[in-house]
Amino acid sequence: MSGVRFAWMRQGLIAMVVSLALTGCGSLDLAGTPATFDLSAPRDLPPAGKPRAQLTISEPSALQALDSNRIVVRTGDGQVTNLAGAQWADRLPRLLQVRLVQSFENATRIGSVARAEEKLAPDVALTSDIRAVESDSVSRLAVVEVSVKLISERSGRIGAATVIRATRPASALSPQAASAALDAASQDVLRQIVAWTVDRV
Repeated sequence: MSGVRFAWMRQGLIAMVVSLALTGCGSLDLAGTPATFDLSAPRDLPPAGKPRAQLTISEPSALQALDSNRIVVRTGDGQVTNLAGAQWADRLPRLLQVRLVQSFENATRIGSVARAEEKLAPDVALTSDIRAVESDSVSRLAVVEVSVKLISERSGRIGAATVIRATRPASALSPQAASAALDAASQDVLRQIVAWTVDRV
């Protein structure tokens, strides 16, 4: 009898885990691996004028909570936590740096662009700080906010600086909904960074 009961309980547990995986609750596979999500670079930026400047893009700085591959959630009590069962495809600063480079390449609105570590001799360097890439559990918004600076390689001085922010509604704080909304908001921010930079170099 105990063997039959154990087998029945085991089948019930397996069914429950499969059901949770299919509905996205926790988004863990049977091995307990978090679902992996990505950010994408926008492709709908039209070229403007003749590309001329050479630009390097540094990896953004970020506070410890954002300097990882975890998806951040801000709760109503002012605390920050991580979205269970989900992760970015890479550390968020590195991921955003790569998507920034790709956004400029997709737009063809700059002479040349590269990551700072590629040792290009640029006219201008773009540095940035990630202020927010998070889902707000109270407002149900995905929030992306990045401060950016353009630094002249000739003088070493900051030529321009701004803060760019975008939000998108997130219907739920499931991994799928949160990551999709954050991707859309980050694309808005990337478009604005490209347009702002091109107007100043």
